[in-house]
Amino acid sequence: MSLSARGLRGLLLLFALCASDAAHAFVVSIDPGPRMVYLRVGNGAFSSNNYSNGGTPQNGGAINLVSVAVPAAVLGNGTDLAMTTNATTGISNYDGYAFCNVPAEIYIGGFYRRPSGSGTATLTAAVPAGLTNGTGDTIPFSQINWTSSGNGDGNAAQPVPAGSFSTGTQTLASFPSNTWRESCHSFRYSNDAVVAAGTYTGRVVYTLSAP
Repeated sequence: MSLSARGLRGLLLLFALCASDAAHAFVVSIDPGPRMVYLRVGNGAFSSNNYSNGGTPQNGGAINLVSVAVPAAVLGNGTDLAMTTNATTGISNYDGYAFCNVPAEIYIGGFYRRPSGSGTATLTAAVPAGLTNGTGDTIPFSQINWTSSGNGDGNAAQPVPAGSFSTGTQTLASFPSNTWRESCHSFRYSNDAVVAAGTYTGRVVYTLSAP
């Protein structure tokens, strides 16, 4: 679908982030214990105490949205536009530290625990071909990228590094056993093309899995 410059209107991008069960950057060793994989993307769910004080992971937590409204005046000008989330907390479940700044950032972190030995869990994202609107127009998911940081981390390399989405199952990071790892992601829309007006939606599913 094409539109003349005169007919351009703004557009709204929305995509959902969903976690699937299955001075330095924040990577900390945890004690070995019963085998467990835990991943939180966005708000997540945890018992009342944080992990350091004996709290335990819980199933659930709402699927969080990341969105941006693109004004017609700047549509397709190639300047990245910051996206915001509807996440309501950036608190680390490891120790209660205010690690991420909402709504500009979204928390991504967790751990792979096992009783002994070594091993590695893999964090992946299942990414659809594109965001779509109600009339079937699409925007490639590769138009969404992110930076990675965390309060107190300075410029250190992050355990879940910066990048951009690519269609299919995309590997984001490795989680060696008996470590807690977390990062804060700030998403941006690349805004590289003039596209049809509308609300575009899509869902990315994050999974932390261990052999």
